[in-house]
Amino acid sequence: MNPGSSLDREVPTLLAKIGSYPQHHGGLGVVRTIGRMGVPVHAVVEDRFTPVAVSRHVTRRFVWPTTGLEEPRLLIETLLSIGRAIGSPCIPVPTDDEAGVLLAENSDRLAECFLLPPTPSGLPRLLASKASLHKLCEKLGVPTPRTRAPANRDELVDAARELGYPVVLKNREAWTRLRAPAVGSTTMVRNEQTLLARYPAGPLPPLVMQEYIPREQAEDWITHLYCGAGGAPRVVFTGLKLRSWPPHAGVTTRAVALRNPCLAKLAGELCQRIGYSGPADLDWRYDRRDGRYKLVDFNPRTGAQFRLFENVHGIDVVRAMHLDLTGRHVPAGPEVEGRMFVAGQLDLPSVAAWLREEHQLPPALLHGRGTERAWLSRDDPLPAAAEAIRLASTVAHRIGCSLNLRLGGRRRASCP
Repeated sequence: MNPGSSLDREVPTLLAKIGSYPQHHGGLGVVRTIGRMGVPVHAVVEDRFTPVAVSRHVTRRFVWPTTGLEEPRLLIETLLSIGRAIGSPCIPVPTDDEAGVLLAENSDRLAECFLLPPTPSGLPRLLASKASLHKLCEKLGVPTPRTRAPANRDELVDAARELGYPVVLKNREAWTRLRAPAVGSTTMVRNEQTLLARYPAGPLPPLVMQEYIPREQAEDWITHLYCGAGGAPRVVFTGLKLRSWPPHAGVTTRAVALRNPCLAKLAGELCQRIGYSGPADLDWRYDRRDGRYKLVDFNPRTGAQFRLFENVHGIDVVRAMHLDLTGRHVPAGPEVEGRMFVAGQLDLPSVAAWLREEHQLPPALLHGRGTERAWLSRDDPLPAAAEAIRLASTVAHRIGCSLNLRLGGRRRASCP
């Protein structure tokens, strides 16, 4: 079956995002998977030369740099102006938690221009919050790592001692990670001295602390799904994360699609119980010590590596969303097992880190048939070139900062 023959090509899609992350392969995946089906794709971009902006599959680019510090009212007004410029009902696809929350909480106003999943308005914010997600899991009996949300430095120290080192630190809420970040990304802290040095005396930024499940006793699994009205799963996919960057805590750099009926059932039943509708990216950690899959994160949006997954009819999460919201049938069927996803420029340092830690080559080192590459594409080569240029600039900047600091330079504030 050709999925493009079923999609309504009269209903365009909008890549929706909040914050500045121009080197994001997930947004490029959205543009490609819908654009290849002949559906018009519009995209919010930071500037005209981001990898997404130069994709041949983008119909129109809306240059709208945001920081997450803007008033929600202004964000909504701009989204509506974009929708009016598109000129017909449009399906926005969020690629970050903030966009997912914003769309859900303002669905009534946005209905003027956009087709949105009928999810409870406050649910995405609750799910994106690491603290409230933990409480929800405890209430529903869903396994999850022990989690604490310290309000001050004393509680921070007590929580770390209770959970035991190393501990994992995360930003607590969707919006606070942009407005008052506690960590740049998921961070593992190995001892109390490092923890206290990270948060000296003063107000504590909003963060959560999770127990660390030892890597030797764990596997990292992901579920990507799209749910229709009432939380009914339309497609559910499962896969195993092989590597990430930074190692063991960062974004997925290589993963493989593997059918896991137990995990698919856990994810689908959870969404049905809470009535979640829309795309979702769930991270799980399988704990061999007690034989349970533990929910680590629930992201109410498309995941960066969603293109890892397709069912036998060629339907992925974003295509399922478009079919469902245009009132069309979403073909059901088993996922294509064995597909590989790789984010090449990030997988290289993850391989180097593996070699340094394990003193041997990591598994799944070579690209096989069916590998979905985050950037390289024969029919759309410019995004990979744009990403390479930006990556080289980023590396050069960091090297320059490092040399400047070593030489006692004065421009420290400009170096992240």
